[in-house]
Amino acid sequence: MFDYGCGHGDDLLNLRKLGIECEGWDPAHRPRTERMPAEVVNLGYVINVIEEPAERVSVLREAWTLTQKLLIVSARLLAQFRDEGGVRYRDGWLSRSGTFQKYYEQHELRDWIDGALDVSSIPAGPGVFYVFRDENLKQSFIASRYRRKTTAPRLRRSELVYEQHKPLLEPLAQFVASRGRLPEEDELAVAPMIRSELRGIRNAFNIIRRVTGAEQWERIREERSQDLLVYLALARFGKRPNFSQLPRDLQFDVRAFFSTYKQACAKADELLFSAGNRRSIEEAVQKAQIGKATPTAIYIHVSALAHLPFILRVYEGCARAYIGAVEGANIIKLYRDEPKVSYLSYPEFESDPHPSLAASLMVDLQTFRVKYREYHDSPNPPILHRKETFLAPDHPMREKFARLTCQEEDQDLYAQPESIGTKEGWRKILDERGLCFSGHRLLRKKMKYLPFSHSPSDS
Repeated sequence: MFDYGCGHGDDLLNLRKLGIECEGWDPAHRPRTERMPAEVVNLGYVINVIEEPAERVSVLREAWTLTQKLLIVSARLLAQFRDEGGVRYRDGWLSRSGTFQKYYEQHELRDWIDGALDVSSIPAGPGVFYVFRDENLKQSFIASRYRRKTTAPRLRRSELVYEQHKPLLEPLAQFVASRGRLPEEDELAVAPMIRSELRGIRNAFNIIRRVTGAEQWERIREERSQDLLVYLALARFGKRPNFSQLPRDLQFDVRAFFSTYKQACAKADELLFSAGNRRSIEEAVQKAQIGKATPTAIYIHVSALAHLPFILRVYEGCARAYIGAVEGANIIKLYRDEPKVSYLSYPEFESDPHPSLAASLMVDLQTFRVKYREYHDSPNPPILHRKETFLAPDHPMREKFARLTCQEEDQDLYAQPESIGTKEGWRKILDERGLCFSGHRLLRKKMKYLPFSHSPSDS
């Protein structure tokens, strides 16, 4: 990696501790370092401090010439701007200390990068874009964003043939769990041995199906085909690649699930257009088996996103295709009454029984304006209740959160929903009832555990 504009080089020290070979150059602090080509080049928060527009373009293009695989470009967003007494200067601001800062809209930054380099960049996060040299690498990265993680089904019963050939069958099972289809010969290292000892890949997979059950593999196949449709639908936000531009593994996926690329794209377009239909969104929200639904939105933990109806996954994906991944956001809010998506950060979601909102970033899918708000200094931030409703059924902490909700319901703490949505409002209710928390257990202030009707043994 090469850090173009590395400042004093603190990031380089941290990267080297992680075993990453890296170097950096900075005109003020490391001017004697040679600017050298690298697989990954980082142009981090450099262009926004350059006053001359022509020099910004020159710096961007020079960083691109050094890039072998991936260029990372980041800059400050207008949504992050705070008026601290600076003055307007050219197309940016001068701070009180005289330093220049240019703030961008997300779409403005992307258009500038794409225009200067004649590329189609990928939003990695707010104010952060990836520019790939290799189209296959780019499409593999985009597709991986929408492919849920699945492990191979467990064995239901023992079978001698499976146990004898376990070193060959386990890699095959993991491949099918990952891709939802059988591998081509050159996609699996043990394929020649499988062909020799088990009469081919299809026959070997039939052994796996016998000992694990067929229905789980059908579900995995359906999930993988949905993941591929989500990727193809959202690929329209850039320039959807030609079939020949797809990596070979994605070409094999298309043929296995949809026979032809034309059919796959037609289904993806239908899905994308339905995600813009308010009635379709409303129907999907009502059918959703997870998430906390309110009259105006549905809220879900990021870990449960893949469990939503896939029209809602595309709805969220439209925002992510524009803004990228929002660091620190763990709750997603999908609006039911208007095309907006918010990314909410609750840093203590797992440890605090009622975590406070630290920051929110809202994307308007009509205007593509981004609104950012911080609550770190707020004395009365919004808080969460019923945390288990945001999670998928198999989340390891869901049961723990649900037990607390049962206790709170038994104490009738939700009787005034309009009063308990903020930290102070909730504290007032607890004080009136003489209650407090120890971890995720509700206590009287005399420190006696409160029982709840659903599981007295946990009281």
